[in-house]
Amino acid sequence: QVQLVESGGGLVQAGGSLRLSCAASGRTFSRLAMGWFRQAPGKEREFVAGITWSGSSTFYPDSVKGRFTVSRDNAKNTVYLQMNSLKPEDTAVYYCAAGVVQGVYDFWGQGTQVTVSS
Repeated sequence: QVQLVESGGGLVQAGGSLRLSCAASGRTFSRLAMGWFRQAPGKEREFVAGITWSGSSTFYPDSVKGRFTVSRDNAKNTVYLQMNSLKPEDTAVYYCAAGVVQGVYDFWGQGTQVTVSS
């Protein structure tokens, strides 16, 4: 019902920045809560950012707070994740997720690889 396609991943040096994008289709984007997650090899999937359907509220774990910023453009059906001051431990596959209820994610993208070199 919702298709999500991430882009913007790549290789960056520690201290650098990347901006991920997630394009959504198939359902009214402006009614969806959106989130970003990541999964490193051998580790569980980790929540890194969330944003309400209106964009009025955002959520971050302590591990990325102050470095990552989530935003959305409902006119473009796109959510972004701006990542600054990247660290090697940020290396992971990053996934975009969507849900009707904030914090409950029913739809997932295929992921985009982010690699931070030291």
